[in-house]
Amino acid sequence: MSDTQKIMERPLSPHLQVYKLPMTALMSISHRITGVILAGGLLLIVAFLVAAVMGQDYYNVIVAYARLEYGLWFFIAWSAALYYHLCNGIRHLIWDTVHLLDQEKAIAAGWVVLLATAALTAGTWYLAMGY
Repeated sequence: MSDTQKIMERPLSPHLQVYKLPMTALMSISHRITGVILAGGLLLIVAFLVAAVMGQDYYNVIVAYARLEYGLWFFIAWSAALYYHLCNGIRHLIWDTVHLLDQEKAIAAGWVVLLATAALTAGTWYLAMGY
Protein backbone atom coordinates (compact mmCIF):
# COMPACT_ATOMS: atom_id res chain seq x y z
CA MET A 1 0.00 0.00 0.00
CA SER A 2 1.39 3.39 -0.90
CA ASP A 3 1.65 6.38 1.36
CA THR A 4 -1.13 8.10 -0.53
CA GLN A 5 -3.60 5.39 0.37
CA LYS A 6 -3.83 5.71 4.13
CA ILE A 7 -6.27 3.58 6.01
CA MET A 8 -8.87 5.78 7.61
CA GLU A 9 -9.71 4.89 11.18
CA ARG A 10 -13.42 4.70 11.71
CA PRO A 11 -14.85 6.22 14.87
CA LEU A 12 -15.95 3.86 17.56
CA SER A 13 -19.59 3.92 18.53
CA PRO A 14 -20.32 5.50 21.92
CA HIS A 15 -20.17 3.14 24.84
CA LEU A 16 -20.97 3.66 28.51
CA GLN A 17 -17.27 3.75 29.31
CA VAL A 18 -16.61 6.69 26.99
CA TYR A 19 -20.03 8.38 26.85
CA LYS A 20 -21.26 10.50 29.74
CA LEU A 21 -24.95 9.94 30.33
CA PRO A 22 -27.03 13.05 31.02
CA MET A 23 -28.49 13.52 34.50
CA THR A 24 -32.02 12.72 33.34
CA ALA A 25 -30.86 9.36 31.97
CA LEU A 26 -29.00 8.50 35.18
CA MET A 27 -32.06 9.41 37.24
CA SER A 28 -34.27 7.29 35.00
CA ILE A 29 -31.99 4.30 35.49
CA SER A 30 -31.90 4.97 39.25
CA HIS A 31 -35.70 5.16 39.33
CA ARG A 32 -35.92 1.67 37.85
CA ILE A 33 -33.26 0.30 40.21
CA THR A 34 -35.02 1.75 43.27
CA GLY A 35 -38.25 0.13 42.09
CA VAL A 36 -36.53 -3.26 42.18
CA ILE A 37 -35.02 -2.49 45.60
CA LEU A 38 -38.45 -1.53 46.94
CA ALA A 39 -39.93 -4.79 45.69
CA GLY A 40 -37.13 -6.72 47.43
CA GLY A 41 -37.64 -4.75 50.64
CA LEU A 42 -41.30 -5.67 50.64
CA LEU A 43 -40.23 -9.26 51.21
CA LEU A 44 -38.77 -8.23 54.56
CA ILE A 45 -41.94 -6.37 55.47
CA VAL A 46 -43.96 -9.47 54.62
CA ALA A 47 -41.58 -11.50 56.80
CA PHE A 48 -42.35 -9.14 59.70
CA LEU A 49 -46.08 -9.53 59.15
CA VAL A 50 -45.93 -13.32 58.83
CA ALA A 51 -43.73 -13.57 61.92
CA ALA A 52 -46.16 -11.38 63.86
CA VAL A 53 -49.04 -13.67 62.90
CA MET A 54 -47.10 -16.83 63.78
CA GLY A 55 -46.36 -15.72 67.32
CA GLN A 56 -44.05 -13.81 69.62
CA ASP A 57 -41.08 -16.20 69.26
CA TYR A 58 -40.97 -15.91 65.48
CA TYR A 59 -41.41 -12.16 65.67
CA ASN A 60 -38.52 -11.84 68.14
CA VAL A 61 -36.21 -13.70 65.72
CA ILE A 62 -37.05 -11.30 62.87
CA VAL A 63 -36.63 -8.27 65.13
CA ALA A 64 -33.27 -9.57 66.35
CA TYR A 65 -32.00 -9.75 62.77
CA ALA A 66 -33.40 -6.31 61.97
CA ARG A 67 -31.65 -4.78 64.97
CA LEU A 68 -28.22 -5.93 63.82
CA GLU A 69 -26.03 -3.27 62.24
CA TYR A 70 -26.58 -4.48 58.68
CA GLY A 71 -30.32 -4.60 59.35
CA LEU A 72 -30.29 -0.93 60.28
CA TRP A 73 -28.28 -0.02 57.19
CA PHE A 74 -30.67 -2.04 55.06
CA PHE A 75 -33.65 -0.08 56.42
CA ILE A 76 -31.88 3.24 55.91
CA ALA A 77 -31.05 2.31 52.30
CA TRP A 78 -34.57 1.01 51.73
CA SER A 79 -36.12 4.22 53.06
CA ALA A 80 -33.77 6.28 50.85
CA ALA A 81 -34.90 4.20 47.85
CA LEU A 82 -38.51 4.75 48.86
CA TYR A 83 -38.12 8.52 49.12
CA TYR A 84 -36.13 8.72 45.89
CA HIS A 85 -38.74 6.71 44.02
CA LEU A 86 -41.52 8.84 45.50
CA CYS A 87 -39.86 12.20 44.73
CA ASN A 88 -38.82 11.14 41.25
CA GLY A 89 -42.34 9.87 40.60
CA ILE A 90 -43.70 13.27 41.59
CA ARG A 91 -41.22 14.86 39.16
CA HIS A 92 -42.57 12.58 36.42
CA LEU A 93 -46.13 13.63 37.30
CA ILE A 94 -45.07 17.27 36.92
CA TRP A 95 -43.55 16.40 33.54
CA ASP A 96 -46.90 14.91 32.55
CA THR A 97 -48.40 18.37 32.99
CA VAL A 98 -45.85 19.68 30.42
CA HIS A 99 -43.81 21.62 33.00
CA LEU A 100 -40.06 21.51 33.68
CA LEU A 101 -39.32 19.84 30.35
CA ASP A 102 -36.51 22.06 29.05
CA GLN A 103 -33.02 20.84 29.84
CA GLU A 104 -32.04 23.36 32.53
CA LYS A 105 -35.29 22.95 34.47
CA ALA A 106 -35.16 19.16 34.16
CA ILE A 107 -31.65 19.11 35.62
CA ALA A 108 -32.66 21.51 38.40
CA ALA A 109 -35.66 19.31 39.20
CA GLY A 110 -33.30 16.33 39.37
CA TRP A 111 -31.19 18.10 41.98
CA VAL A 112 -34.35 18.95 43.93
CA VAL A 113 -35.28 15.25 43.89
CA LEU A 114 -31.84 14.29 45.23
CA LEU A 115 -31.90 16.95 47.95
CA ALA A 116 -35.47 16.06 48.96
CA THR A 117 -34.48 12.38 49.13
CA ALA A 118 -31.56 13.17 51.43
CA ALA A 119 -33.64 15.49 53.63
CA LEU A 120 -36.58 13.08 53.94
CA THR A 121 -34.33 10.11 54.69
CA ALA A 122 -32.30 12.02 57.27
CA GLY A 123 -35.44 13.44 58.87
CA THR A 124 -37.12 10.05 59.07
CA TRP A 125 -34.15 8.42 60.75
CA TYR A 126 -33.59 11.38 63.02
CA LEU A 127 -37.15 10.94 64.30
CA ALA A 128 -36.92 7.12 64.30
CA MET A 129 -33.81 7.13 66.45
CA GLY A 130 -35.48 9.42 68.98
CA TYR A 131 -33.09 12.36 68.88
